[in-house]
Formats: sequence, structure tokens, C-alpha cells
Amino acid sequence: MILHSRLTARTGPAPDEVPRLIAEVGALTARARAAFGGLSASQLNWKPAPTEWSIAQCLEHLMLINADYFPILERVARGAWTPSVKERLPLLPRLFGKMVLALVQPGSTRKVQAVARFRPSTSAIPGDIVARFAAHQDTLAWHMDAAGRRDLARTIITSPVSRVVTYSLLDAYRIIVAHEGQHMAQAERVLGNVRKSALT
Repeated sequence: MILHSRLTARTGPAPDEVPRLIAEVGALTARARAAFGGLSASQLNWKPAPTEWSIAQCLEHLMLINADYFPILERVARGAWTPSVKERLPLLPRLFGKMVLALVQPGSTRKVQAVARFRPSTSAIPGDIVARFAAHQDTLAWHMDAAGRRDLARTIITSPVSRVVTYSLLDAYRIIVAHEGQHMAQAERVLGNVRKSALT
């Protein structure tokens, strides 16, 4: 336990990191509204290829995966989070946190297939997806702010994606923001192709 305390202390946030991460959620929301808010349902659902995601699918995927953090964040905010034996193990959360964060960076070239329950709809997604995504983001930011008053570096959780992966809630915040940035960039690339297809 002493080793774990020293380890998490070294990886704690800078004083302004948590507010900055929450602000980035808001910035990503504004980015989505500006880029996609004026698109039609057909444009939002347009795909570059059958196996690639549309703008709407990118946004829906983020909503699906982020929503799994909400119950965790709520319990942490209430002071009701009790770590499991696995979550008390030293070293592993830090290693997993670094590994997952590297995978979800916007510039990462490694493609990871989404877990089935976090895959977006294959049928057309309603055209209000941008508005629903913005509302979802407001809820996410609210939960992050409420839980952020706790010691995030020492609060270890299990990843919603894999039950064998644990990381600190601070790393979860970093992962959420990086993952959103990754799929926002993907959606913006699709938007460029949407505009090109309209010109041909």
C-alpha cells in the first residue's frame, strides 16, 4: 500500500488539470456543434465506405461508451465508491492507464475494434444526434466536475470496456477526452468527404 500511495502521488494531476479536462469536454461539444450542427440527417449518416463510420455513428459511439462512466462518477461524487480487490493492486492501474491512453490518442495509428455493446447503430441515426450529443456532453461534464472534488489519482476503477483493465479516475478523464478527440477528428475527416461528394 505504501508503494501504491507513492506511485499515485507521482501521477497526480497538476492543480489545473481536472478543470482543463472538463473544459476540453465543453470545447469538443462546441466543435461538434460548429462542424456538424447544420448538416442534414442524410449527411450525418453518409459513410465513406460500408465498413467505415458516419459522423452520426462516431457521435453515438462516444455517447454509448461515456454513459457507462456515469454510475461510477456518481458513486465517487457521493463518496460511495469502494474499490474491489483487483482495483487495489499496485502498479497495474498505472500501466493500464498509460496503455489505454496511448491507444485513444487522436494521432494514434493503431485501430482498435469497438466492443459490440459500444458499436453504434447500423441503421440510419435520427438527425437530432448533434443536439443529443451536446446534451450528453453537458451531463458528462457535470459528472466529471462533481467527482473531480475527490482524489482522482488514488481512485481506481475498472474500465467499462474490459473488466480486466483498471486505471485511476484521473486517467479515465484523460482517456475520455483523448477518445473524444480521436473520434471527433474521424468525424471531421468524414465531413470533408461529405462535402467532396456533394461537389461531384
